[in-house]
Amino acid sequence: MSLIGSEVKPFNAKAYFNGDFVDVTEENFKGQWSVVCFYPADFSFVCPTELEDLQNEYATLKDLGVEVYSVSTDTHFVHKGWHDTSEKIGKITYTMIGDPSQTISRNFEVLNEESGLADRGTFIIDPDGVIQTVEINADGIGRDASVLVDKIKAAQYVRKNPGEVCPAKWEEGSETLTPSLDLVGKI
Repeated sequence: MSLIGSEVKPFNAKAYFNGDFVDVTEENFKGQWSVVCFYPADFSFVCPTELEDLQNEYATLKDLGVEVYSVSTDTHFVHKGWHDTSEKIGKITYTMIGDPSQTISRNFEVLNEESGLADRGTFIIDPDGVIQTVEINADGIGRDASVLVDKIKAAQYVRKNPGEVCPAKWEEGSETLTPSLDLVGKI
């Protein structure tokens, strides 16, 4: 069963955010667009490059009304330790959620039960708390956060313009499609 179109399931977690420990629930994902980025573990190899890349796009995402959350099965204490000791992770200003109970990773269906770690999953959630995109990569394949910007713009456009869809490689301001009988076999 696909998670697309489903509401984020309830959870309660601790997170590290800008020098503080904060509580985060599924309610935090409502009222604005959200990106939830799962990764296997703190103090690892591909993960810090991805999280730094996500931080590099954070201001652009914020300008689009998007909040960013990273999640691993580490604790919020480990997130703070990593933030305090890693040059790349020390740049992060978005919320880093700890999921030692593995509840959130299970809810988003990215938990590798054998290792107890989350797969590299990226989710875009609309202001109603409904999952609009899902991307899951194998452990050795890092993600490019700049791709999220275009996906968010497309998701926001489709939400504001019911009946229109964004074709492949759509960029803001370019032509969209209005599915109809007239288009069948003509694209």
